[in-house]
Order: sequence, then structure tokens, then C-alpha cells
Amino acid sequence: MTKLHEASVARNKKVNKVEALKSLKSPLSVYDELEAICQQGYANLKDEDSKFFLKCFGLFDKNDGTFMIRVRIPGGRLSIEQARTVGTVSKRYGNDYIDITTRQQIELRYIPFSDLATVLRELERIGITTFQTGIDNFRNIVTSSFDGCAKESHIECMPIIEELQSIFLKREEWLGVLPRKFNTAILGSGMNDCNIFGHDCCFLPAKKEGTFGFNLYLGGKVGVQAEESGLFIRPEEVKPVFEAIIALFKQYGFRDNRNKNRLHFLIEAVGMETFAEAIVEHAGLALQSSGELLLESEYRVDSQGCVELSGGRQAVLFSIPSGIFSGTDLIDAAEVAALSGGEIRLSVEQSFYVICEDEEVGRVKGSALYEKYRTFHNVYFTHQIACAGTATCSFGVIPNKPDAIEMAEFLEKELPLDGGKIRMHWSACPKGCGIHGIADIGFEGCKAKDAEGNSCFGVHIFIGGKASFEAKEARKIYKSVPLSDAKHLVKKIVTLYKNERLEGESFEAYDSRTLALLTPEEIIEKVDAVKG
Repeated sequence: MTKLHEASVARNKKVNKVEALKSLKSPLSVYDELEAICQQGYANLKDEDSKFFLKCFGLFDKNDGTFMIRVRIPGGRLSIEQARTVGTVSKRYGNDYIDITTRQQIELRYIPFSDLATVLRELERIGITTFQTGIDNFRNIVTSSFDGCAKESHIECMPIIEELQSIFLKREEWLGVLPRKFNTAILGSGMNDCNIFGHDCCFLPAKKEGTFGFNLYLGGKVGVQAEESGLFIRPEEVKPVFEAIIALFKQYGFRDNRNKNRLHFLIEAVGMETFAEAIVEHAGLALQSSGELLLESEYRVDSQGCVELSGGRQAVLFSIPSGIFSGTDLIDAAEVAALSGGEIRLSVEQSFYVICEDEEVGRVKGSALYEKYRTFHNVYFTHQIACAGTATCSFGVIPNKPDAIEMAEFLEKELPLDGGKIRMHWSACPKGCGIHGIADIGFEGCKAKDAEGNSCFGVHIFIGGKASFEAKEARKIYKSVPLSDAKHLVKKIVTLYKNERLEGESFEAYDSRTLALLTPEEIIEKVDAVKG
């Protein structure tokens, strides 16, 4: 542990302002007094409560008397009763608006400050919490939307997720005490549909000496894919290994510059080998070296909007443009699931599935809700992601969600594609919440200049991110493209894919075979040569 101690001392001679706030009081003391705080009125809300303590419970001040509430949905599994209640809460208190997020959870918006305590009580009543969904806490643990029922399923991860949550969830000793946020993902099947490489702590399906388990990857964050630790973790070892990782991060993590306080920077300072040795020492386990990685198939939704599962089941996709949903539609989704004997699973692509028996697929697709979203079952919307944008995020540079929808609609009209797969991800600013860095075609909001030299909304365009079998960041090919021009440029890029792809080939595979072999300048030249 010597290297970890030395690195920590070197970086923690001064602490940031958030660390100073943590010393003022216990987050639980604020939660316990929330009803009284709400009754005192928004004008009396304390600055430290708004900036830190309320965020520990997923309550985000929008500076207009309303709040965004981030709702924890472990593994994206939402029961019928929970869906009905969350939908009702959204209708009653939040303008009937819901965002589905890239961590398989839900955000409620426009909640009046005076109603916060009431909303939290309604959610807790049906077993849903907002605890630790913001600031320096353990964020929602994600897994495959098809966990336990995918054709290539080796280990069901939901029981493990519940074990991991028992370590920290609603535990005072873990409330708001980390140096920075901590994202975790665990995948038990060979189909990576949850961006498995993009988290601080990643458990990937693997096999060692005939035993199924996980290879441990660590240090992922926006713009950086997690690195293999060299350790193989058996299912029964996941909990003690996780406990060791978070204990080391809590004790030795950096607390000075918040832009460089994620686990990635601690590992970067001491080296992965040293950190892995510390995990083994702290856990007291004789862990084996990495096994054979079992990422076996690319995540695909078929032309009928379904994913075939094991045991005579299917996952029927409801493709939600940019994750913009409503309480009314969530209540309807609950009814569709109930009538078909199915269940709701949220996805990291800001949409959801109803998982049901084969014979119930027709009933699901015959619903008015399915018909409402059926038009978005095309190559441009199915794998679309877009973060909040200027409408609801103070960091946003461009509107983003509307921009993503407009481009997808334009491309579907101008260049409809049969089959194939394209992942278009949009981030409204460099923070990258839309995970544009792993997209086939990624967009990062920026300011640009139009043809007359006037300032306008624009995007940097990235190509070639990888997320299926390997982790690879996309390359920035175009800088500061006005949004009015971007859709025509992307049409040319997609035309290349349409003309040169092999039968059934995804953009990710096409890029690996062609564009990845070219320099950015050569790609630009190739795109410029496309007519139309």
C-alpha cells in the first residue's frame, strides 16, 4: 500500500470546495429534515444543501424553484407497480415528463421544491429510492437489459447487484464520502449491450479452468475505456473484491482537483499492477489471473424490433427518441407488460424493452403504445443516445435532444436503410454525458460559425468508437460543424456505409474494415468524394 499512500499524500495537500462542504454535517441530517426544509420555502434553501447535500439523494436544484430527481433503477428492472407509481408521480408533480438515462434509470423533472419530500415518500413506498444517485456516491449499477435471459447468458447478475448495493446503499458511512462519483457495471452474458468498458469498475464475463466468472476492468470514465486489471473474479468473490476496491478508493483517492479525482487517476498514478496487488491484499483472497473473455456476439435488434432470448422469450423494443418519455406513457407501458405477462427493462440507450413469451409478442405489438413508437424502429433511432442539452442542463452548449431527433428524422427520410446498425450518440458539451466517444458517429456540442461568419450551434463529429468486443474511443474527424451543415455531412458518411458495407454488416464492423485504416484527412477526402 506504500505507493497508494505516497500518491494520496502528494495529491491531497489541499482539498477542493466540495470536500470542505462535506465536513459541515451529515447528509442524513439533511434528509431527515427534508420535510421541514421544504416547508421553509425555496428562498430559504441553504447554499450547501443545494450544492452538495441534496444531491446525495438525487435532488438537483434547477435554480427556478424546481428540482430534477434522479431515480435509482438497479439493473434497469422496473416492476409493473413501480412503473405505474413513477408514471403517476411524473404526471402529478413533474409536468408528465420523464428522461430515460444511460444508466438504465429515470429522471423526473420540474418537481416543485415544496413537493420533494412527498415525491420521495411515494417512491420509497414501492421500493424505489433516489439515494446516492448524484455527487460523490455509487451511481446506479448497470447490466444487460437481458440479464438472466440472453441466449449467451452465463451468470445472472441481478443477485450480485443486490449484494453490491447492500454494501453502500443508505449506509451512512458511505453517503457522499467518496473522492468522486463511482460507476459500476457487471455483465454475465456474451452480448455487450451496456457499454461494459465505460465504468470505474467493470466485471466482464469470462471463463477460467472451466469456471464462469468475470475479468475485472478498472478506471473507465468519459473519454477513457477501462483497463484490464489482470484478475479473474469468481461470482462469490465479486462482493469482497468490490469492497476492497471502494475501500482503497475512499482511503487513497484524490480530493484536490475534482476534474482529476476519479479512480482512473489513482490507478494512473500508481499503476494497474500495484492497484491490483492492493486489491488482493485488502480482500485477503487468492485471486487467479484473467480468464478467457466471453464477449461472443454483437448486440442486435432485428428488423421486427425484437431481440430473441432464451426459454422461448423475446424482448420487444420500445425505441424512445433521445430518451424523452412521459409519465402517461410509462403507466401505459406498465399495462402492456401486465396484460402480456411481461416485465419492463430499461436500456442504456435510453429506451426500454418489454420481455415476454414468444406467444405474447403480438399482444405487445398490438398495443397503442407500441404503435405510437413504432415509427422510431429504424437504424437511426434504435441505438440513438442524447444527453439533456440546454433546455435542462446548465453545461449544455446546444439543445442536443431536439438536434439528435431532427438529424435522425432527416436521415430516415433522405437515406432509409434496410438492416444494418448505426450508433449515433450526442453530448451537448465536452463532459460527454451522451457517451459520444464510443459511438459509430458521435457528436459533441460546440459553437461554430455559419457561412456569413455568425456564431451558431455546432458539433464536433467523431467516427469509429467501439463498444461490442473491444473498447475504443472514436476519433474526432470534423471540428465545429454548424448543425445546419452536419446533417448533410453525416448523410455522406452514411452513404459510404450503405454503398460499401457487406451484407448485414454494422457500421462498427464496416469502420474496422475500412475507415479505421485511414487517417482523418483520408476519411474527409473519401467523404467529400460522395455525391449528393
